[in-house]
Amino acid sequence: MESHFDSHVEQDNEDEFQKSLKEMISTLPKGNNWGLSGHLYQYQGFWLTLPFLQRVMLVQQQFQAQPTDIMLCSAPRTGTAWLKSLSFATITRTSYDDSTTPLLFKMPHDVMPIFPLIDILEVGIPLLATHAPYSFLPTSIIDSGCKIIYICRDPKDTFVSMYHIFTRYAKSQNTQPIELDEAFELFCEGVSWYGSYWDHVLGYWKARLEHPDKFMFLKYEEMNEDTVLYLKKLAEFMGCPFSSEEQQKGVPEKIVKMCSFENISNLEVNKSGKHREGQDLET
Repeated sequence: MESHFDSHVEQDNEDEFQKSLKEMISTLPKGNNWGLSGHLYQYQGFWLTLPFLQRVMLVQQQFQAQPTDIMLCSAPRTGTAWLKSLSFATITRTSYDDSTTPLLFKMPHDVMPIFPLIDILEVGIPLLATHAPYSFLPTSIIDSGCKIIYICRDPKDTFVSMYHIFTRYAKSQNTQPIELDEAFELFCEGVSWYGSYWDHVLGYWKARLEHPDKFMFLKYEEMNEDTVLYLKKLAEFMGCPFSSEEQQKGVPEKIVKMCSFENISNLEVNKSGKHREGQDLET
């Protein structure tokens, strides 16, 4: 697979970019990072952590999407790990089975590159994932014609899941978790990771209307109702539909079972909550 980055980047240009980036960040509004260290910074209508903002702006212009890429996009806590598991297991089903898949010893977040951390993993499959709002995606993603899959979830359930993981993380760092009422107000105001949630969803929804042949828009609740049906749709959209023989053998059902929350969450690798060389929260 071709490289996703332009290797001809002058060091002087990068140093100058870092300098201007720091100056720009110093002017941005700051928000509560839900009780965690650091702040959220408002940039182009969205609230972002400083590491993400620095990284995405650094690689945005260098990233070159390939026509064969498939971008898995989502706001945090909307079924991201589930979508990654299902997509990875489906697209690699001829290389692995349910006893050899890397999902048995790697977290779903670690089996594919994450934008803007593409260079952390060798790109060996066409899947890439991101929490970035649509407006933050490099123009090459649309220009290349690669496919985009977006999953959304009921905002109430999204908030509850987000609050629990932030509370758990704060306790692991021996810091005081944010109060529920305060977190709820921040979420409603859009002051949350990659927020506002509604603008995040709408950005991808509107893009889907403009490019319907390149977008697949999924709803967590509908997938949960009939996962096998939506897995078949997912496989077809990715260009690797299940054959009649595979369906007769129950391959889609086996993938759904393997990637179920009960199965994935009980694997030892997923109990620690650690990934990306020890990072605790999704990038």
